[in-house]
Amino acid sequence: MSVPLAGGILLALIVGSLLQPLILRLLTAASVLDIPSDRSSHDTPIPRGGGVGVAVAAGLALLLNEHARSIAVPLLLFAAIGLLEDIRGVPVRIRLLLQLLVGVVTSLALVPGGHPAYLQVALVVALAAWLTAYVNAFNFMDGINGISAVHAILAGLVYAALGVLRDLPLLTASGSLIAAASLTFLPWNAWVARVFLGDVGSYALGGAFGALAAYAIVRGIPPEAAVAPLALYLADTGWTLLRRIRNGEAWYRPHRNHAYQRLTDSGWSHQRVTALTAGIGATVAACLVAASFSGPLLRAALDVTAVAILAGYLAAPAWLAAQRSGPPTDERPIHARTVNSPSR
Repeated sequence: MSVPLAGGILLALIVGSLLQPLILRLLTAASVLDIPSDRSSHDTPIPRGGGVGVAVAAGLALLLNEHARSIAVPLLLFAAIGLLEDIRGVPVRIRLLLQLLVGVVTSLALVPGGHPAYLQVALVVALAAWLTAYVNAFNFMDGINGISAVHAILAGLVYAALGVLRDLPLLTASGSLIAAASLTFLPWNAWVARVFLGDVGSYALGGAFGALAAYAIVRGIPPEAAVAPLALYLADTGWTLLRRIRNGEAWYRPHRNHAYQRLTDSGWSHQRVTALTAGIGATVAACLVAASFSGPLLRAALDVTAVAILAGYLAAPAWLAAQRSGPPTDERPIHARTVNSPSR
């Protein structure tokens, strides 16, 4: 059985919209709450796990589409790990092991055969490591109102467009269906957060988009176009990790050093930062996708432009801090701890 793409999009929208209020009530009744901590951007406990609705809506629509069924595998399996973490918590080592195992399962489905055995194994291991890394990067970036739902919609639309341009139905269908499911979460989180995606949502979306990027590369799409929708999340996470290592900090411990977190700490609202990152993400993605269809000189110019835009975003928090008047203080601005804003 296969449902046409238009019907799948409608199904994802309906299922996600109907599930979200039910899931919110269940999470509240079960006291599945995100308790504020030093790295949080909210002040009151908020139910976490709203990503169940996104994962179920997207997973069902993917399974019912003949072109996109394989992407349901990483989405649903990574979602299961995230749900377990949201409900009862999972030790870091076990969580990473489970993520790697799901990465291997996904890799076996995505990596084409015909290679020598050693190369086949190397490709599977590399792809499993990539999926695990991006799932965690997406999770780290899910920290303010609306940011991950908006970026999931953006990434889904970009992959859908790439699928049309390169005649790859899997990208078209998967991107469209995930974008539709993610849209249903926005009303519950974009302005005043009534519920958070939780690890179940961020793991599901990270796993699906990581798999789509890998599939795009395997099918011959230039690397910069394949990772274009993920560029901002990769840049923010990668640069933050490098800064922490360079400064001798315990990079694996919770922190508030991401560029988007530092922007909110400077006094920007969550909605303003989400809009900024969405605008930058869309512009960078447009540059990188256009580069893949361009000649050498224009391609290089567009790639450099995309990198320069990302560098400007990463430098923005330090520039804003330098512009603020008054003596230095260790206290966070009053606007930085917005009530009912999600934490990561």
